Amino acid sequence: MNDRRVQRTLEPSVLRWARERAGLDAGTVAAKIGVKPERVAEWERSGRISVSQADRLAHHTRTPVGYLYLRRPPRDDLPIPDFRAAGGVRPRRPSPDLLATVHLMARRQSWMRDDLIEDGADPLPFVGRCRDSTVAETAAAMREHLDLQAGWAQKESTWTDALRRLRERVEARGVLVVFNGVVGNDTHRRLDRGEFQGFALIDDYAPLVFVNGADFKAAQMFTLAHELAHVFVGAAGVSNLDAAPSPGQDTERFCNEAAAEFLVSGEELVAHWRRVGTLAESLQSAARRFKVSTLVAARRTLDLGLIDQDEFLRFYDDYRRRADREIDEKSGGNFWNSRNVRIGRRFGAAVCRAVREGRLSWREAYSLTGLRGDTFYRYLLSLDPAS
Repeated sequence: MNDRRVQRTLEPSVLRWARERAGLDAGTVAAKIGVKPERVAEWERSGRISVSQADRLAHHTRTPVGYLYLRRPPRDDLPIPDFRAAGGVRPRRPSPDLLATVHLMARRQSWMRDDLIEDGADPLPFVGRCRDSTVAETAAAMREHLDLQAGWAQKESTWTDALRRLRERVEARGVLVVFNGVVGNDTHRRLDRGEFQGFALIDDYAPLVFVNGADFKAAQMFTLAHELAHVFVGAAGVSNLDAAPSPGQDTERFCNEAAAEFLVSGEELVAHWRRVGTLAESLQSAARRFKVSTLVAARRTLDLGLIDQDEFLRFYDDYRRRADREIDEKSGGNFWNSRNVRIGRRFGAAVCRAVREGRLSWREAYSLTGLRGDTFYRYLLSLDPAS
């Protein structure tokens, strides 16, 4: 008898946990595996499942296969604070894709920290510098360390140009910056922009900010500024920035306000605000000027008393409908689907340098970057053609 067809009795609660963790119903799992939905329900009642079916279940639920053989569901929590709750609603269980992304970034950060310390680098002076600062002081400190003047984005032609400039400045100051819309380099595992928009991992030597590249570009600008604010206040966390933070999320609210002031100076917005045409048209004009999304412009005008709460809520409801259509139609983030932004140029350059100097094996470099063989070698040459 084929061993893979032998029936095993696994813990039903673990099988149910794997399916629910992936956010799938029994019918979807059954269709992916090629069985009837009743069979999935039976697995979750009796635990009786063949080895090959357990393997397929693990594959389609993004679950390490060994987890299915445990006696109880493992704890699978985020290793950093979860700020995704909004309006008092408990955040949904982190998906396998979000967990895999956070763990991969933490591993890269750990390697980078060790590499910098071994090379004699000093801690970065701005990490946690603004723990006791005001919103205005934090926004000013961010501009100071990035050498950006108020209104800097207005000089860029497009959102894309402004976003590129900000990303390059942040990386140049020592922060690891990653824009990615998939898990690692797996284009079959697209990140859900509705689940999270970014996160920050704090370290004195190698702080890291991650921006969900599946989001649209104008929203990515605010996410990058928001996660950078987390670095300046020294607070790690996963964020979903579409709605107001829940009560008690003071750090998240502070980072929202600091990012908004960094991108859209209140003084400048008040000076240039004009109600021309509809509210949406006025916000679009402000968004074009400051190179941010119309949602950021709406939040700033609300904060500054230029529009009232009812106007904002009506705009927000319409904005969400339009933004979701934009993501569906354009599939979002294509501009960032390059290796340098997926891996992060600063991190990638450090890995390639360590390989050239013999401090890191090729196999370890493959594991850290998700690139292998000729693909990694071409990547190395793209960073340093003399290699």
